[in-house]
Amino acid sequence: MTKGDNDRDIAEFSRLLEARRAELHDLSDSARDSRKPVELDQSKVGRLSRMDAMQDQAMAQEAERRRAAELQRIDAALERLKNGDYGYCVSCDEDIAPARLKLDPAVATCINCASRVRS
Repeated sequence: MTKGDNDRDIAEFSRLLEARRAELHDLSDSARDSRKPVELDQSKVGRLSRMDAMQDQAMAQEAERRRAAELQRIDAALERLKNGDYGYCVSCDEDIAPARLKLDPAVATCINCASRVRS
């Protein structure tokens, strides 16, 4: 791969990471109300409806937790881009396969290190 190809790839990965980051922030903003505490006023909501609302709230909070974790991964990848470390495994410092980065631009480990963690 030539330097120009590598620069285009880095620019594309940066664009993908920034787009996903913006999408996650938009999702978080749009779901803000669903994470608010559930009202316990029985005159407004019956017991079963309140339980449903509490379950919906718990699911919204978990979705927000996952969004926050993905945002952390994206921010770390953007930081690696700035530092010139992007595309190298954070565990073994080997190249991460371009196909793996295209699948998930925020990935921080090569396939070998990732498979060792899962074992």
